[in-house]
Amino acid sequence: MTEKQSMQSASSDALSPYRHFTRSEWAALRADTPLTLTIDDLEKLQSINDPISVEEVIAIYLPLSRLLALYVAATQGLFKATQRFLGAEDGKMPYIIGIAGSVAVGKSTTARVLKALLSRWPNTPKVELITTDGFLHPNAYLEREGLMDKKGFPESYDGSALLRFLSDIKAGKRNVPAPVYSHLVYDVVPGESIVIDRPDILIVEGLNVLLPNRPGKDIPFVSDFFDFSVYLDATTQDLERWYVSRFMRLRETAFRDPRSYFQKYATLDDHAAEKVARDIWRRINLKNLDENILPTRARASLVLTKGENHMIEQVALRKL
Repeated sequence: MTEKQSMQSASSDALSPYRHFTRSEWAALRADTPLTLTIDDLEKLQSINDPISVEEVIAIYLPLSRLLALYVAATQGLFKATQRFLGAEDGKMPYIIGIAGSVAVGKSTTARVLKALLSRWPNTPKVELITTDGFLHPNAYLEREGLMDKKGFPESYDGSALLRFLSDIKAGKRNVPAPVYSHLVYDVVPGESIVIDRPDILIVEGLNVLLPNRPGKDIPFVSDFFDFSVYLDATTQDLERWYVSRFMRLRETAFRDPRSYFQKYATLDDHAAEKVARDIWRRINLKNLDENILPTRARASLVLTKGENHMIEQVALRKL
């Protein structure tokens, strides 16, 4: 890089709302943060076709957990100062982290790794994780409304229920229920819920969690409740390849379960299965990415950009 190019790059970064880091620059911010996860832990945390190594945790997620621990501690200190000012003795306001990105980008693995790391910090022993899948409308409703091919699009969620849930969590309410979604049957599980009881941190993972409010609407939106947000980014070519690869692996495993919604794909030959996977990707997931998910990237506190091997190559942190 010439001196002129270096100056142009520095000038561009100065004007950006983000501070950009290479992988090695970000890894150096780990400082002396200890690794508290074992290889066995990582194997349990990763999702299908989303490998994660110890080196990835050390280079990317340990510095991030250190940063978040600092942010949470500062927020907790401010909350306690406000409580003292108001003369209030009880109450607890959870720190909420949103994780967004395309189908197949690895949101679930990122969310689980962060949960495991953050729960090991002394000031945040209680970390909970939910996905917005549980707030999807049931399939019966989606079929009735002609929305099955838009599952995962903003209109396929029960937004009011999700907002009530986040409002209750942020208000410090106890034992707040959240609905459960089954990827096996591809539907919300009737009558089943998980209970979130005043965590130190709540991680909310979902495709469209960073969407802003619609024009003319004065009601809050999901992202309004976040204290910090992460967007996982990758090229559309890599995302399609990862999605197809995951589909092919599931065809040999979960799709063969008699209860699986996708059992009809289990007996397809390789050529037919790949054709179906690419059709689903381009007709539904790519459209959702282009129209709803990708436009929210610039709203994230942190953007993690993956390379073709699923490793994070660049980090962009929003300037305070």
